Amino acid sequence: MSVTVDELVAAARSYTGVRWHHQGRTRAGLDCVGLIICVLRDLGLSDYDVGGYGALPDGTMSKVLRERCILQSPGTEPAPGMIAEMRFEVLPQHLGFIVPYHLGGVSLLHVMSLHPRKVTEHRLDDVWRRRIAALYRIPGVTEG
Repeated sequence: MSVTVDELVAAARSYTGVRWHHQGRTRAGLDCVGLIICVLRDLGLSDYDVGGYGALPDGTMSKVLRERCILQSPGTEPAPGMIAEMRFEVLPQHLGFIVPYHLGGVSLLHVMSLHPRKVTEHRLDDVWRRRIAALYRIPGVTEG
């Protein structure tokens, strides 16, 4: 199965406004991992799930991403269709999709337990760029 970046972005944006819920996997509630899993499942790109993780980072997320996706070289510029793995302290603990920003550049589409506690999109500013630990391309997503 193959989908375009535009199809991936549209699928991800369809979750905008869904509330945050730890380990949620439905439109009734999602966490950052659940958002990635649901969008990829909706597009037929993956049927795997990752569960049983806690709120504190333990490396599980990084391991799964490296097994399932294509790790980009350090210094790669974030581009629409990528998954951003982010850290707030030492270990990565957050995920989001890189999508086109309506005023040019890119934005981050993600969901966090903190305000606003729902799937949201905002410009990928310098603060968020510094949080990026790794970028991944998703097998089956094409530019066209």
